[in-house]
Amino acid sequence: MDKQHQIAIIGGGIAGLTAAFYLQKEATERSLPLTIRLIEASSHIGGKIETLRTQGMVMETGPDSFLERKTSAKQLAIDLGLEQDLIRNNTGQAYILHDFKLHPIPEGSVMGIPTRLTPFVKTGLFSSAGKMRAAGDLVLSRGVRNGDISVGAFFRRRLGDEVVDRLIEPLLSGIYAGSLDHLSLEATFPQFAEMEKKHRSLILGMRKSRPQSTTGRTKGQFLTLKNGLLSFAEEIEAKLPVSSVLKNSPVRQVEVTEAGYRLHIDGRESFNVDAVILATPFKQASQLLPQITWSLPPNDLPATSVATVLLAYDEQQVPLKVDGTGFVVPRGEDTTITACTWTHRKWPHTVPKGKGLIRCYVGRSGDEAIVEEPDEVIVAQVQKDLKRILSIDGSPEFTLVTRWPLGMPQYTVGHVEWEKHVHEEIAPLPGLFLAGASYGGVGIPDCIDQGKQAVQNTLHFLSLQ
Repeated sequence: MDKQHQIAIIGGGIAGLTAAFYLQKEATERSLPLTIRLIEASSHIGGKIETLRTQGMVMETGPDSFLERKTSAKQLAIDLGLEQDLIRNNTGQAYILHDFKLHPIPEGSVMGIPTRLTPFVKTGLFSSAGKMRAAGDLVLSRGVRNGDISVGAFFRRRLGDEVVDRLIEPLLSGIYAGSLDHLSLEATFPQFAEMEKKHRSLILGMRKSRPQSTTGRTKGQFLTLKNGLLSFAEEIEAKLPVSSVLKNSPVRQVEVTEAGYRLHIDGRESFNVDAVILATPFKQASQLLPQITWSLPPNDLPATSVATVLLAYDEQQVPLKVDGTGFVVPRGEDTTITACTWTHRKWPHTVPKGKGLIRCYVGRSGDEAIVEEPDEVIVAQVQKDLKRILSIDGSPEFTLVTRWPLGMPQYTVGHVEWEKHVHEEIAPLPGLFLAGASYGGVGIPDCIDQGKQAVQNTLHFLSLQ
């Protein structure tokens, strides 16, 4: 790699930021002749990661944490020098709403799969018939499948409709704001298919694979940063050359040239690059390269629009009568809220002493109209739900509604095969790589993994020049 190479990263979400950081890190540590430009259409880098810091509170309007077991996000924090800022969530009882009553998730349930008999038998969340049907997993044979199936179809066969609708669906589908009966098993939860293949029974398999119980309080599985997840974006931007970050710069077209690519950007002069990492949603990426005949996502189910609603109170006005950190809501319940986190309990470092912060979620696949309503309508509906469910009747000191129009891509049945086709379709264009939530996972660690893979692909490509 002798000549100076120009690399463009289009999209300033966490996937694009990760690619920019690790490319710059490689260039610095190995003295590689790389010039990197991170190009973002808006004035904000970080994508769906947004942190509001006001009145002594640290409030997330997008994701609020990441799973520690997916190690890339924690490693990024370490590589950025933010290891001392990592904070683990407080644990506590989580609940499922059923008939406007909060039912504790049965002890021993792992992602909705029961591993202990007594708590499952005693719960009022299911009928006797529903419990008997779920127990059928213990004797049911392995499923015979030819190709991908929906998450719903898989779990309904193993555990029955009642357990799926009242427990598994609100726990799992909340990650994607989608419907289990459309989500791809292969793309979202392939570990369950492997568990069935290995152990036959999900209940037996989960009992054998889950960590052994220990005495004392369970350690939280999620991490965040002391000053909010936006610290990722802020720290990466601080480590990049000032001239390499182009905000308010919508890319109109990526033109293929004999020597590489020419980028046409609103309000800026066009320029040439040797390699491009497209870290935008698939729809935007496909519009930048109209010469490619792109495969459409399976079922062409549009991304889901969601919104988060933050409500800050004096803590005395938040009379939580149950111990815990929040609840999720099955589709069948008559609520606007799809989930609710008691942030001052789950992340006490984010609020001043004596304050309460409630974070609610609205909108999911097939039920998105509420997201389009004015802020005051959304807040009123959320307050109505909180009054019925938690007896919270006071007026919040302030509220904040944040919308994510078409913000949650839907990994429908056939997604993995579609992703494979998309990468094959860009293969004839050397030096062009894809990353982001449209493809290999929607969580922060998944997007970081894709950004890092794009870095390795780019460096490999340039090493051959």
